[in-house]
Amino acid sequence: MISKVIFKGIKFNNLNAKDFSKYILKKGLFVFPAAPALASIDKSKNYYESIKKADLVFFDSGFFVLLLRLLKNISVNKFSGYKFLNLFFGYLKKNKDISVFSIDPNYKFSKSNRNFLKNLGIKKIYNYLAPEYQIKNLSDKILLGKINKIEPDFILTNIGGGKQEILGLYLKKNLKVKSTILCTGAAISFFTKDQAPINNLVDQFYLGWLVRLIFNPLVFFKRYLYSLKLVPMVIFNKIKTIN
Repeated sequence: MISKVIFKGIKFNNLNAKDFSKYILKKGLFVFPAAPALASIDKSKNYYESIKKADLVFFDSGFFVLLLRLLKNISVNKFSGYKFLNLFFGYLKKNKDISVFSIDPNYKFSKSNRNFLKNLGIKKIYNYLAPEYQIKNLSDKILLGKINKIEPDFILTNIGGGKQEILGLYLKKNLKVKSTILCTGAAISFFTKDQAPINNLVDQFYLGWLVRLIFNPLVFFKRYLYSLKLVPMVIFNKIKTIN
């Protein structure tokens, strides 16, 4: 069985849901790159570096998984941010003393995220409203100070793809305390109902993109059109597998 796939220097981990209890205990940076973000790695050096230096890179993109299978005959398990969070929230229900630090894009989402986590029974919830980060020179000493003081078990970066991974690497490099940094972006909004109504069935059949497109066509049409750049990237790049 394939354990890793190396694409343009990025080590993707081929993980199973049954192994969740093992890797959730690991500290470090977990990233879930979507297809539009992956298609941009040749243009965004900071984003590319953040993915390369992550501790676990998941196969979040169903489109990327299909391209690997059809164009390179490489079969891997799709493991989306939605699927991960579904398991993670189940884990939190059983471990209610765990502390969670949620980095949110705005007040509305912050309130929704906090209420959702509170309903899971989590007692130690900390929210932080993210400023407008500059990708090329990302810095947030206030955030570092808060996390170092609180020492949370998990950090959820619930901001947009392309920025959250860069923020995640910044935290990994600069925090004095060790934590698990989960770059699942807007995936928590599928559970709070602030975004498209995705469920297990939709995720299982790789239809998350379609639901999001129907739910917000103006935003996601351009993103998914840009994702097509992944096709030549997969065709013309050598992809290595590790068993």
